[in-house]
Amino acid sequence: MKLSIMVAAVAAVLPLKAYAENYAVITNITPNYSYHESYRHEQSCYVEDQPIFGHRVNGGAGGGDVLAGMIIGGLLGKGVTGKDKGAAAGAVLGGIIAADSKKASRVVVGYEPVKKCETVNVPQTTRTIKNYKINYKWRGVRGSSYTYNNYSIGERVLISVSISAK
Repeated sequence: MKLSIMVAAVAAVLPLKAYAENYAVITNITPNYSYHESYRHEQSCYVEDQPIFGHRVNGGAGGGDVLAGMIIGGLLGKGVTGKDKGAAAGAVLGGIIAADSKKASRVVVGYEPVKKCETVNVPQTTRTIKNYKINYKWRGVRGSSYTYNNYSIGERVLISVSISAK
């Protein structure tokens, strides 16, 4: 009977001690990080060659060009009308067309460097602490937990110990 009472007393005390406040000593700390992608706006500039336009007058028709235009025009005028007056009119028109080839055209005469800027999105990764994994030792028993608190190695931390039989 005394043995039963002693076992009952020990059994009644053990659970209380198992749930009593216990402090463990931290032996290792490992930070766990989370990574977030974001973008920052940045100005990007570069130099681009921009064309400079001008007017250039073509060399125009020389005497040989006008003569060739008159001959071809005369032949075409004679061929179309079958008469000498048509040949004369064709020769005049051919000469005018050949002489009129002296026209100005828009051309690139050079290039000018121009600075251009634009805003670009540059990806960046931000690292933040998610939590800490702490390893600790309590009465020769090692354990680990995750916490949001930033402890130091050697610091004492309150732990909850639960022992149960199966």
